[in-house]
Amino acid sequence: MNAGSTVLVTGGSSGLGAAVVSAVAGAGGRPLVLDRQPPADGVPWAACDLADTRAAEAATRDIVERTGGLDAVVTAAGMDVPGRLADVPGETWDRVVTVDLLGTAAVIRAALPFLEASRGRIVTVASTLGVKAVGDATAYCAAKFGVVGFTRALAAELAGRVGVALLIPGGMRTAFFDDRDPQYRPGPDAVLNDPADTAAAVMFALTQPAGCAVRELVVCAEQESSYP
Repeated sequence: MNAGSTVLVTGGSSGLGAAVVSAVAGAGGRPLVLDRQPPADGVPWAACDLADTRAAEAATRDIVERTGGLDAVVTAAGMDVPGRLADVPGETWDRVVTVDLLGTAAVIRAALPFLEASRGRIVTVASTLGVKAVGDATAYCAAKFGVVGFTRALAAELAGRVGVALLIPGGMRTAFFDDRDPQYRPGPDAVLNDPADTAAAVMFALTQPAGCAVRELVVCAEQESSYP
């Protein structure tokens, strides 16, 4: 991206998404946000629940058409409700997979015509639990392993037309863990990354020169145990 580039960020009102919005704005770009909650003041946004994939497609097209073109998409939105498969309600399990995987694909599908016109870039956000499985996380691992496969296939499909990068972040100091049962929250001594540092990796992928692709980035705190 260059100064003035327009970047759509899902989940841009909090956590990693908000850090990416700040980084894009700081680099002279124009962030747009899809989220259920409003982002920072002055950032154009569309209210969107990614669990409704057709609505996510419509919201993507609407905000891009209203603001006039698109240069990049960063799919930072995500959720998790840990627990044993037998204990997590089916509706909750399905929602995790839908938001994290199917919502990612829906937004990118709707954005593709605009990105092909601008020869833009995509950065998807998986997780270290998209390459390393743990117990009590079947929905999240299924979704994030899916994001890894989806992104690798998409990169092959769009090679030479749209740049595609896969971000594999470890745990970050965000509100992501706040609503879960205490047993599934990081302990007081947990080593977590600053989301601003992970956002800097996103910006690295977005600012490569034409024809140069950063295919995959693993970014985590040096002593974090979820990778490799």
